[in-house]
Amino acid sequence: MDTTLFFFLMVYITMGLGKLPGFKVDRTGAAIVGALAMMAAGSISAKAAWMAIDYRTIGMLFGLMVVSGAFAESGFYAWTAQRVATLSVGPVALLGVLVVVGAFLSSILTNDVVVVAMTPLLISITLARGLNPVPFLLAFCFAANTGSAGTLIGSPQNMIAAQELGISFTGFLSVAGLPALLSLAIVWGVIAWMYRGHWTLPVAPATTMPAPSAPPPTQFDVVETCKATFVTIAVVIAFVLDAWPRELVALTAASFLLINRKIASSDVLKQVDGNLLLLIAGLFVVNAAMTSTDLPQHLLHDMRAWGINLNDPLSLLFASSILSNIIGNSPTVMLLVPFLDTGSHADILGAALALGTGFFSNLIVFGSLAGIIAVEQAASHGVKISFGAFARVGAPVSILCIIMAAAWIMLIQHHA
Repeated sequence: MDTTLFFFLMVYITMGLGKLPGFKVDRTGAAIVGALAMMAAGSISAKAAWMAIDYRTIGMLFGLMVVSGAFAESGFYAWTAQRVATLSVGPVALLGVLVVVGAFLSSILTNDVVVVAMTPLLISITLARGLNPVPFLLAFCFAANTGSAGTLIGSPQNMIAAQELGISFTGFLSVAGLPALLSLAIVWGVIAWMYRGHWTLPVAPATTMPAPSAPPPTQFDVVETCKATFVTIAVVIAFVLDAWPRELVALTAASFLLINRKIASSDVLKQVDGNLLLLIAGLFVVNAAMTSTDLPQHLLHDMRAWGINLNDPLSLLFASSILSNIIGNSPTVMLLVPFLDTGSHADILGAALALGTGFFSNLIVFGSLAGIIAVEQAASHGVKISFGAFARVGAPVSILCIIMAAAWIMLIQHHA
């Protein structure tokens, strides 16, 4: 047990810090090394480790990443960014449009991929208009996180929770959809208020920062975009009907989009976040090894004695909110979900996980992968978003969103 606990703690310390202290080992590397170390130490057998990996979740994630990647390769994201950011509207209205667009795209095409594709385009276009890109980037990132919390396919952690708890697409949407929608007003309102009078750059962009080196524009392919749209609609319909395994639906959709005469399959596959898939696979093994020690079960029993019950949706909401800012969204869900009751209130528990990890992940830069992506890509294009600047806006957004989510969960619990 001591060896297993040591490896487990080292893995999750790395999840929190972003890398293993003293080594150039990132979160994915830590998950893989931790899983292999536990197998080598006898904490879990090779067969048990293989069986611990939920290939349904991995398959669904991979398939939906390919679907989103097809939109990126067709030029859809570039076309959308250009159309939205060049609207003849004022900064406050433009902020609102970006919030809605970011939330909508993230709710159906996975938030991290959307933020990766759109961030450099938004930087380039806002600077060209003489606008301060920071509020628009923050709004898009925050809306991507909160908006994606409303659907099963909005983020990797939602997919993991829904798959492990056996929640249907419509069941997930019915409990998480409305608060995700309401969160958009909070994101827009807070940022519009905090950046009032600071929409434009104080001097010409060329004298304050280097010219943005946006990637070369991808030609917008209407046919390929329509093809990807048709496949996405078919996936959503199949998820709603819930007549086939979700992972098979996602993988079938991916296979249709990879068979193409215009776009190379290798280009689409570049959009797949292989690191995230490996991280999740490694954490399945690490968590299974830890569970076999019975230590988590004893800890949960003690927590109930202290008045903390993870099967209470409100407690789960706050626990997942805090943990997601320490170890990350997907690791938080993977850590908590094996110990949740999959009974009649599974939908509410799934919503608590999604809203907690999605809403509170805007608190600090490292609270979500989308936040890290937005800040790092902005820095590479000459736009600095400091930790303090991010948290100054992210804190009120996160707190207001989580209060609203708590009120919503208490309401649906009352009527359940």
